[in-house]
Order: sequence, then structure tokens, then C-alpha cells
Amino acid sequence: MGTLTVWNVISIDGFFEGDQLWDLRLHEYIWGEDLRRLSLQFGEEVGLLVFGRITYEGMAAHWPADTDEPEIAEYMNAVPKLVASRTLTAPEWNNTEATADPVGELTRRKQLGERPIYVFGSADLVDSLLEADLVDELLLGIAPVILGSGTPFFTTSETPRPLELLESHAVDTGGVLLRYRPARG
Repeated sequence: MGTLTVWNVISIDGFFEGDQLWDLRLHEYIWGEDLRRLSLQFGEEVGLLVFGRITYEGMAAHWPADTDEPEIAEYMNAVPKLVASRTLTAPEWNNTEATADPVGELTRRKQLGERPIYVFGSADLVDSLLEADLVDELLLGIAPVILGSGTPFFTTSETPRPLELLESHAVDTGGVLLRYRPARG
């Protein structure tokens, strides 16, 4: 059975982008050799990348033309991808499928697959996957910056979602990687 891991970079105050869509300046504070190696590790392991529509559109615009990180661009462009969208039916980025039922589709793919499934970004999608109890791990890069405002990664919830810490360590830029498993039961 495949595992589903959520990956994102957030500020210390919980934002994954600034006030504007795709304002990802916070990545500048955490990106370094440690995160580059982690990104390459994703490429070696991944069986499927999953995005919400907005994240997909930004990734699809960036990676086919990227020349700064050719090794990362190579796997990002080649690996199978799934975009969760009720409106996008014919994604154009190489090796991408769309689904209007991400919970059903990812439930099926977790049962069939053996390689990890990674969800990059996609806060609304992550919320629905957490709600459906499909997330096996949350991997968060905490950028050493307080943004003060922006788009929060986690939505408010009426009930707490307890997490079990699996791993934590500092990276070369002063950020921290935190790996959690949703507490079940």
C-alpha cells in the first residue's frame, strides 16, 4: 500500500504564501543545500505527485521552463501527476491526469501503489485529505521568517487534529523540518 505525504514550506507564523497568490518569498529563507537534497530524494522515491488546481497551474508554468535546478525539473516534468479540480479536465503538463474526486481517487491509488504519493502545497486539498483521514505524514519546512500576513496553510477546524512527531531537525539555512503523523484513534 502506498503512503501519502503532504509537503510544504510555511513561515513560523503558519503562512505558505504572502498576501498575493504565488508570493513565495518565504522560500528564500529556507532554501539551501539541505532542501535541495530533500527535493532530489523526493524525485527518487515518488510514485505520484498531487496538486490542487492553483498549485498545479503554478507548477506547470514553472517547471517545464526551469533552468536553475535541472535535476529537480527533470523529475518534476517526468513523474506521474494528478491535479484535483472540478474545472480543469485536460491538463497540459506532461504526464498529468485530472480528477474531480481526489478523495476517491487517492484512496484507490494508495491501495494499488507501493511508491509514495506526495502532495505539494495545495492547502484546500490538504484540508480535505486530512478530513478524509488519507494523510499518512505531514512534512513541513518551517522557514525562519515571520510574514505577518498571507495565506495560512491550515484552515480553522472545529475539532483539534492531534499529530505525533516522527522527526525534527534543523537545516543549513536555519529552518526546521518537522515530520508528523496524524494521530489516529
